Amino acid sequence: MKKIVAFAGSNSSTSINKQLVKFAISYFKDFEISLLDLNDFEMPMFSVDLEKEQGYPENAYKFRLEMEKADAIICSLAEHNRNYTAVFKNTIDWCSRIDINIFGDKPMLLMSTSPGGYGAGNAMNSGKILLPRCGAEIIETFSLPSFNDNFSEGKIIKESLKVELEAKTSTFKSKL
Repeated sequence: MKKIVAFAGSNSSTSINKQLVKFAISYFKDFEISLLDLNDFEMPMFSVDLEKEQGYPENAYKFRLEMEKADAIICSLAEHNRNYTAVFKNTIDWCSRIDINIFGDKPMLLMSTSPGGYGAGNAMNSGKILLPRCGAEIIETFSLPSFNDNFSEGKIIKESLKVELEAKTSTFKSKL
């Protein structure tokens, strides 16, 4: 059975991106799923001085190990100030110092959502540039706009957006 590692690029306990990830993994019933929380991989703010003094945080190795165990990855990027979150960047910063190929050239379904109509599109666009450089093979992308209007009770409620995600998860699965 193939294993998918899924996570949201957020450390919020009420992350809407984590809610979107939980919904998306419901389309992968024939897969082993590991849903990660970046709070379980907390690391100090990256600095070259700290790296010299203390080396790499244990949680950077643990996060990388989870990526190594995966056959595929689902990631949903939260957006802060028109970019992905500081916690996500910090995770990438530390993990990339060990080896830039964090995601091991594995297929990725990249998603994003936000309360606004752009659906965290800025974070998505930044992720499309960064993540392939870190070994993610982005197979499909999905952005859910206006989260509070289009998502309720654990699922996408706007039919056209639900159909779009279904099609993209189907394409993603066909590449695994």
